[in-house]
Amino acid sequence: MWKLIAGVQMYTLREYCKTPSDSAKTLKKVREMGYKVVQVSGMAEPKDMKEMKKILDDNGLYACSTHTAYQRIIDQTDKVIEEHKILGCEAIVCPGLPGELHNGEGYRKVANDFSKVMGKIKKSGLVLAYHNHGIELERYNGKAGLEILMENCDGLHSEIDTYWVQYGGGDPAEWIEKFTGRCSQLHYKDMGIIKNKQVMPPIGEGNLNWKRILKASVDAGAKYCLVEMDTPTIDAFEALKKSLENMLSWGIKTG
Repeated sequence: MWKLIAGVQMYTLREYCKTPSDSAKTLKKVREMGYKVVQVSGMAEPKDMKEMKKILDDNGLYACSTHTAYQRIIDQTDKVIEEHKILGCEAIVCPGLPGELHNGEGYRKVANDFSKVMGKIKKSGLVLAYHNHGIELERYNGKAGLEILMENCDGLHSEIDTYWVQYGGGDPAEWIEKFTGRCSQLHYKDMGIIKNKQVMPPIGEGNLNWKRILKASVDAGAKYCLVEMDTPTIDAFEALKKSLENMLSWGIKTG
């Protein structure tokens, strides 16, 4: 039995969340599948975050985190904290960086910027995390960009994305283990191959070593494994449903 909670990264359903009304209908479908946890991202949100909280509550869902832009985290820290407290989130997650910062000096700058707001975020009871794509595994004088960022910012968590680590030539389980105690939320994303092209099938339908990833997740202290498919190989709702069925069969819970 794995001590992990399955959730949905709502970016997967962004095409069905283009208005607040659409978002509400889509969240209802997410709950009907059996999920109880979501990461707020790629959704049209009401102007008042309290309305989003009500939509979640009305559907028996809760938000464990969001994806919030780097510049907002740095420039509007108090507002970002306020929004997350209203939603009841546990973490603020930065989804990526402007292209010009993907170099050794850039990662050190970001680490310094995050360090300046880390105290305030920690004091609020929230976690600050960074989500990787493949680009963060490029090396600079022997160090991957993600390592530079994490090593230069105490308290920063890593929301490891299993697909993108594999895409960057890394071992997802190894990278989760690397940040033991600092990866409370993870992106579970499988990698398959169709007509010699890398694709994102439902979790458990691709070629990633999930047995190893699951063990690494638990050993590293992860709590949430958030299902995401940027471009699903089948209908997005069906992909999420199939992913949950597979994850439940592995012993992962929904809350």
